[in-house]
Amino acid sequence: MSSVPLITIFVRHSTDCDHSDDNFYKRCKCRKSLRYFHNGKQRMVSAKTRSWGLAEEAKRKLEDKFRAADPNRPIGNISVNAVTRPTIAKAVELYLSDKLTQGLDPTAHKKHIRELGRLTEFMAKRGEFFTHEIGLASLTEFRAEWEKLYPSSLTRSKVQERLRGFLRYCFNAKLTDHIPQLTAITVKPIPTLPLTDAQYQKLLESIPKEFRSPDKVRRVHALIRLMRYSGLAIQDAVTLEREEIQRDTKKNIYRVVTSRQKTGTHVSVPLPPDVAREIISVMELNGHPDYIFWNRSDGKPKAAVDVWERAFKRAFEAAGMPGGHSHQLRDTFAVGLLDKGVPLEEVSKLLGHTSIKTTEKSYAPWVKSRQNRLDDLVVGTWKA
Repeated sequence: MSSVPLITIFVRHSTDCDHSDDNFYKRCKCRKSLRYFHNGKQRMVSAKTRSWGLAEEAKRKLEDKFRAADPNRPIGNISVNAVTRPTIAKAVELYLSDKLTQGLDPTAHKKHIRELGRLTEFMAKRGEFFTHEIGLASLTEFRAEWEKLYPSSLTRSKVQERLRGFLRYCFNAKLTDHIPQLTAITVKPIPTLPLTDAQYQKLLESIPKEFRSPDKVRRVHALIRLMRYSGLAIQDAVTLEREEIQRDTKKNIYRVVTSRQKTGTHVSVPLPPDVAREIISVMELNGHPDYIFWNRSDGKPKAAVDVWERAFKRAFEAAGMPGGHSHQLRDTFAVGLLDKGVPLEEVSKLLGHTSIKTTEKSYAPWVKSRQNRLDDLVVGTWKA
């Protein structure tokens, strides 16, 4: 149930104000702000004025918002429903709880927590705390901040999809009476750029020239080969655990057995014997007993990925491919299989895609059997 917090006006003095030592001085022309505690957290919002009198009015309006959401404390002519109108923070809490009961993947759950936390903070800075206050104008301004947070248009599209899921939940739970309709985000397709055999070989040859440390050379070389022959994305490869390189005694081979961090999808990919031996040989170079390439001193996985991305960037530049990036190794794995006639459905499983549509979107043009059929159809018209 919502309650009205104690709201205090305070002054954010300019550096040259003569009264900067008094945060409650009323007669200067410095900016006025409001401070209060709500849901166990201290909140501060601008009163959007330099006048103490207008700040008092902003304080009363904010108090009225809290009262309007509390059926036990009605005010004036405001019509209050019998059911409490929850705060955005409470709605987020309910939604996250609901998603957990659906068996949401932990990685996806963290994304919901992060993104909806940003929404809650953004709305609070605007002095808007309740679900009915989430409008199109607010969301448009909120989305305008995503360019810096999420450089990829595909990521921004996914973030908007998850945001809409939250808004739909609020509507279905009668926490709001509308769902603001943001326009769709145009997703720029990421080009599929497999390396040629010559480019791949040149990339490997550049490693000992670019890195001075023999241990670094071995580790970069092993990671690149792992990604090329397993199709793992860089975060999955960097955080690969030692026990996920498994010996298949029946087939007398080694394989990577893991789950994709992005989708939670299980993957099991056999490794060429020499690649498996190389990966096993570099385990001794990492100080962590559980991981092959991640020693956890980098903190979160994203930080470790950034470190290895910089190493890859150096290797690609040394190989004369300044625009090269780690995802090309995954592309090389996929296209290499398709070029050998492996069906798209099987390649999709090896890549850990949750839907074959994802695989088709990136790799359909590389399906050899499909291209052969198209070639035969075109050539057949010549004889007609």
